[in-house]
Amino acid sequence: MQITISGHHVELTDSLKDYVENKLSRLDKHHGQITSTNVILSVEKMRQKAEASIHVSGKDFFADCESDDLYTAIDALTDKLDRQLLKHKEKISSHR
Repeated sequence: MQITISGHHVELTDSLKDYVENKLSRLDKHHGQITSTNVILSVEKMRQKAEASIHVSGKDFFADCESDDLYTAIDALTDKLDRQLLKHKEKISSHR
């Protein structure tokens, strides 16, 4: 899985990049066909925002989340993406 992390009005530290990569590696366990992931972390006034788009063979998924803490926004983002991937995986397996 190729992960691209970019920041908008926020400095990307190594610990922040490692945190995002560790959280997104959990998604790869549920759905092994993830080809690329683009993550954008941004700060707008007092709101921290994390958004990501995932490309799976044949389908794209997008999720975004806002919070007061950037780490909390990343956690909620991975939860949303995890639910979307599991739902997609169930649809594929039930049709075959």
